[in-house]
Amino acid sequence: MEKLVIIPTYNEKDNIQRIIDAVFALQQDFHVLIVDDGSPDGTGNIVKELQTKYAGQLFLEERSGKLGLGTAYIHGFKWALARNYGYITEMDADFSHNPADLVRLHHACAAEGADVSVGSRYVKGGNTENWPWDRAVLSYGASIYVRLITWIPVKDATAGFVCYKRRVLEKIQLDKIQFVGYAFQIEMKFTAWKLGFKIKEVPITFIDRKEGYSKMSKGIVKEGILGVLKIQWQSLFGK
Repeated sequence: MEKLVIIPTYNEKDNIQRIIDAVFALQQDFHVLIVDDGSPDGTGNIVKELQTKYAGQLFLEERSGKLGLGTAYIHGFKWALARNYGYITEMDADFSHNPADLVRLHHACAAEGADVSVGSRYVKGGNTENWPWDRAVLSYGASIYVRLITWIPVKDATAGFVCYKRRVLEKIQLDKIQFVGYAFQIEMKFTAWKLGFKIKEVPITFIDRKEGYSKMSKGIVKEGILGVLKIQWQSLFGK
């Protein structure tokens, strides 16, 4: 049980079987944990049916209600640590993250000295596809904003395609992670960096979802803007 992929879901019935099949088609010994927030569209039921096909490799944690992306990942991290996984990767269910890139993210941690590897849109070789101009501007602007405020040496601090070595998640006090939306990804990377772990960015092409709908909202964006200021303030004053 070395490698686990955590995929949080809410109403992903159009994508969930395809993304699970794609991960296992890699034949790289990844296990998959789906953390489903009570999807009313039956996402969880599809996963349960697939567990017969992928017995001992596909797992499902069901939560009651939409509790937020960050809490889904924290739930998954704790589940992974309790079962002694060595490398834990988070990714989206909608194919904006290419499952084939899981291999490169794992390799960066397992063989290239990284403690955290980030699938990055904004390093050389990284790219985005099919994004509306306003989202592209928002995302790239956010990456610059985060670096200016926090000084973190990561060009894509908001990225959600990330591999962690076990020891990183063991060292981070997961119950003290504050944010659940846009700022969650920033807070996790910032905390890992402050704890002295090495972060490596791996170029990926991020493709906008084709099925389902985006979970982005004004509230998530607001959390990101204000959350970055709070993260740096607390860091500077000893919290």
